[in-house]
Amino acid sequence: MSTLPKLSRFNENVLSKYQIYNSIFMTLPFDTISNTGVFLPLFHKVCKKGFQEGKNPTEIVETFFRKYQENPSEKEKTDLLFRFIQYIERQVVLFDAIEDAAFPIVNNMDGVGTLRSSEELAIIGNKKEELKSYLEEFKVRVVLTAHPTQFYPGSVLGIITDLDKAIQNDDLLLIKNLLAQLGKTPFYKKTKPSPFDEAVSLIWYLENVFYHSVSKIYNYIQNNVYDGKPIDNEIIDLGFWPGGDRDGNPFVTTKITLDVAERLRQTILRNYYRDVRRLKRRFTFDGVQEILLKVEKRLYKHVVRSYTKVNFNQKILLEELEKAREIIETKHQSLFIDELNDFINKVRIFGFHFATLDLRQDSRVHHTAFTQIVKDMQEMGDTTFPKNYLHLSEEEQIEILSLVKGNIDPANLTDEISVKTIESMYALKEIQTRNGERGANRYIISNNQTALNVMEAFAMLNLCGFENELPVDVIPLFETVEDLINAEDVMRTLYSNRVYRHHLSKRKNKQTIMLGFSDGTKDGGYLMANWGIFKAKEALTKVSREFDIEVIFFDGRGGPPARGGGKTHQFYASLGPTIEDKEIQLTVQGQTISSNFGTKNSAQYNLEQLLSSGIKNEVFTKDQLNNNHRKLIDDLASTSYQTYVDFKNHPKFLPYLEKMSTLKYYAKTNIGSRPSKRSSSAELDFSALRAIPFVGSWSQLKQNVPGFFGVGTALKKYEDANRFDEIVAFYNTSDFFKTLLENSMMSLTKSFFELTAYMANDKEFGEFWKLIHEEYKTTKRLLLKLAGHTELMENFPIGKASIEIREQIVLPLLTIQQYALKKIQELQKTEGNEEALEIFEKMVMRSLFGNINASRNSA
Repeated sequence: MSTLPKLSRFNENVLSKYQIYNSIFMTLPFDTISNTGVFLPLFHKVCKKGFQEGKNPTEIVETFFRKYQENPSEKEKTDLLFRFIQYIERQVVLFDAIEDAAFPIVNNMDGVGTLRSSEELAIIGNKKEELKSYLEEFKVRVVLTAHPTQFYPGSVLGIITDLDKAIQNDDLLLIKNLLAQLGKTPFYKKTKPSPFDEAVSLIWYLENVFYHSVSKIYNYIQNNVYDGKPIDNEIIDLGFWPGGDRDGNPFVTTKITLDVAERLRQTILRNYYRDVRRLKRRFTFDGVQEILLKVEKRLYKHVVRSYTKVNFNQKILLEELEKAREIIETKHQSLFIDELNDFINKVRIFGFHFATLDLRQDSRVHHTAFTQIVKDMQEMGDTTFPKNYLHLSEEEQIEILSLVKGNIDPANLTDEISVKTIESMYALKEIQTRNGERGANRYIISNNQTALNVMEAFAMLNLCGFENELPVDVIPLFETVEDLINAEDVMRTLYSNRVYRHHLSKRKNKQTIMLGFSDGTKDGGYLMANWGIFKAKEALTKVSREFDIEVIFFDGRGGPPARGGGKTHQFYASLGPTIEDKEIQLTVQGQTISSNFGTKNSAQYNLEQLLSSGIKNEVFTKDQLNNNHRKLIDDLASTSYQTYVDFKNHPKFLPYLEKMSTLKYYAKTNIGSRPSKRSSSAELDFSALRAIPFVGSWSQLKQNVPGFFGVGTALKKYEDANRFDEIVAFYNTSDFFKTLLENSMMSLTKSFFELTAYMANDKEFGEFWKLIHEEYKTTKRLLLKLAGHTELMENFPIGKASIEIREQIVLPLLTIQQYALKKIQELQKTEGNEEALEIFEKMVMRSLFGNINASRNSA
């Protein structure tokens, strides 16, 4: 089977199986109404034909009811549409499970980009020692975030996992029963999840997937690259945001932060407890059995009895396990030693923390909190800050902030924001005591604009009673186009500060800097955001090397290309020697977690791809932009940026999003705990609007504006000037530029303007819709011309096929959503329609789930 072409394997193991199992699913009786499964394929056919004939969603829905129902009442119509939504949600889950089950068959687990492939290339190229040297320092950090782009309830995740196994085993009876269970299991919550609920949902992936796949990768590297010798590097780190990310989320409290950290500790110790019990069945030898029994009892105290006294840690556990290994090696011929080594490696990688809980807050919140702290301390007669501190220049304030030390009592502070900020920093200190330093040793400042923003956070941390050196990495997050440009000057100021530089020397001379794709794309458009980050990385690499500091870039990449995602490993493999790449750090969330890391096989494959991208860039090839390339992309980005900014400033831009998209319904979905905007104002403020509902609303419209708008205009400039051949040459010689535009092609592939074509005739928004559509057509035409293709994603047939099937599954769902939105617009014109309005608003909200889940970037 594996000898078949990849697309044939996909068609045979994914598409064909989906058709078979979907036909079973559609005939199952989930309630007293048995006709839903009969009518849905008919409705799908009407939708497909209707859009081909240029009909609008309202006409399509009415055509269906006229053709297949006998004078249905309004209630019968809406009831059936709601049942269609329920079925389609579950069809998406079925397809997810089938695609997950087929992952190791469709993808070559030993092919290009895997560790086996990298190792063989190193041996052939006589570069094994270089590879070993590189892996002694190189790391990949995957940070799970709870941004609301997808959240299957835990019950549904369990069904997906069971379906995956049943499909692999071709267990038809179990599959049928699981599909029946799926049909009766609720998909959405009536109330918003708390940040703790979100954490529990994501910890499921840590426990059931990462715990196994990460250690498997580490064991492979140790045994095959290092010939079984220990490695002084975890190689893969895990990060965690739910419960620690306070930015714009008022529901993240200090108690939740501490509770999430404790849940992470309890979960990893529970996994260790299970492993030790399994090891006891193997190591029944004198000397070893006693050690494992002692370890088991100590873990039992901490897990089963929730023992709270901190007298057991990673170091103590490793010392006991090393004693056991020595006895096995010297007295028992290393019998079953690999199983013990696997457990020791897990303890080294995951410690007592499992994943590092990052804390994050907005610089503007910090500044407000810190200003009040200064005033409160001065009122109390504290002389830490001079009386004129708030009137000093930024340079003078930074000098004072670098020297601040203390042990401030939150109870003495008068402002709620100040209290919460300081309490969160004390929580960080407490987590380190219980979970180890790696439990929480990173503090991220979002919307970071100045060096003062960093130093205010640095000073507040130093006011929290940390003795001697501060065991925390203070991480600025540069997001907007302007902030990216200023980032070099900000870091130069920090590096030039004697005390901050000393702090870095105690942090292994490393500085982590986060760069945000989501808000950058929202602010400056697709090309400028990506090129702006590339240039910022180059400038930050240069200034960091100047001060002998190793800079580590942490990318807020997201999932879809509009949020900096797409083909992630190819992006990292395309970075050249002008950008520091000793570590790859990136955020993943929502559908990207479930698609790329939802199963042990997919997690192993995608983690290996990330590892290999760094290896490829550093050990094998270095893709470097020449001056001509730089001029071209700089000009393309500038043209694209101006086009996007003009579009964003269009008087119909915000009204279009507010009236014609699903933007305002995101806050009602109860997918995530975070509000959809930072401010509480009723009026739509673009700067306060979060990137996820912004990008998501365009995605629901199937227009995907943030992933392409401005690209076509920029390319057309060169076509009009008869210089398009220069862009073609650039595309064919630069992996960075090629990957950038291929990711944009993915956004275009997921667009479907026929869905909203009716808007072209809208009195208020018709011209605005045409403006978007023209840019889409221009971008699509020129990207195809550039790549020499006749279809989008022609060179990624599996990804293209996966997207096409998913888009087909949700076509009726999209039609229902647009039908409901149109109904809402009509009902709002007159009074007395509150009950009907509520029904159609619920229909829009419910339709969001399936569309969001179907647009995962598994391809």
